[in-house]
Amino acid sequence: MTWSFPIGTVKGTVVRIHLTFLLLLAWIGTAYYAQGGWPAAIGGVTFICLLFLCVLLHEFGHVFAARRYGVRTPDITLLPIGGLARLERIPEKPSQEIVVALAGPAVNLVIAAVLLLALGGWPDTRAMELQTPGADILTQLAVANVFLLVFNLIPAFPMDGGRVLRALLALRMGYARGTQRAATIGQALAFGLGMLGLIGGNPVLIFIAFFVWLGAGAEAHAVQLREVSRGLTVADATITQFESLSPLSTVEDAAASLIRTTQHDFPVVDGGGRLRGVLTRDDMIRALREQGPGTPVLDVMRKDVPVVHRGESLEAAMRQLRDGGLPAIGVVDGADRLVGLLTPENIGEMVMIATARAERGPQA
Repeated sequence: MTWSFPIGTVKGTVVRIHLTFLLLLAWIGTAYYAQGGWPAAIGGVTFICLLFLCVLLHEFGHVFAARRYGVRTPDITLLPIGGLARLERIPEKPSQEIVVALAGPAVNLVIAAVLLLALGGWPDTRAMELQTPGADILTQLAVANVFLLVFNLIPAFPMDGGRVLRALLALRMGYARGTQRAATIGQALAFGLGMLGLIGGNPVLIFIAFFVWLGAGAEAHAVQLREVSRGLTVADATITQFESLSPLSTVEDAAASLIRTTQHDFPVVDGGGRLRGVLTRDDMIRALREQGPGTPVLDVMRKDVPVVHRGESLEAAMRQLRDGGLPAIGVVDGADRLVGLLTPENIGEMVMIATARAERGPQA
């Protein structure tokens, strides 16, 4: 994920912090300082750090449960809205997904239970308010973990409860239809939360509704992509008619091609037909503005673009395209000569075509 940096590795999973998380710490520190000076600011930042330690443990609950089923987790990113464990894949066997989904909230349940036992009972929930500098941190953490437990069990993507709902529906109607039904339920719930937020003037509810709506749609789209790509090869989704640049081309040459064609990304190909890199439209415009039209494309192109053989699995190539945040992947033949490009745009078009055909159904 962009704008994030690693802080360590645990059992092969890289832990990353998004830069916006540091902005959250700064905001919390400022808010507490305004109410109680430096002691309150230090206490508030300490609480947030401990809370996100609980969030990190929640994510590792998912990680270790997923590993039981052979699913790797390359990294976990801490964001202001929580943690994000990037699983290599979601177990499609419903019983496995239920275990993986519930493992995170189970960690919060254990943490809350231990803290409540230490506190001797249920605390005063007013201690959880940000406007209470100096409140007992253990009390705040206990209430926060109960909140995380309940919040994550809401039956809507991207919360864990949405994944449990999808798994239960998949037992009866299959993975793809179960996902669509769970996404629909999640977006209906998001709409209701948004309306409550608007009527009651609660911006937090509106934010949660927006978060849930986007998460439900993204999950449904991701599963749709997997279903469409299953059994297909890279060649089935490859752009084969495209214009390329040579290593001797300049940014001015690329700009002329941009105007002349409908392409946004241009492969740079050497005399042997091998891919050297890809020049994106954004990099081209930036180079024109900052370095001038005579800049060689070799100086501004993206060199980290991989190649795949046209006979390889489309599903694996799509995962590589997504995880790398790439503008395109080069498609090569048996002699490693570039024969096409695989881009997010043409994959999206393939999904739209497949969806339209499925909705129309078989014709007599």
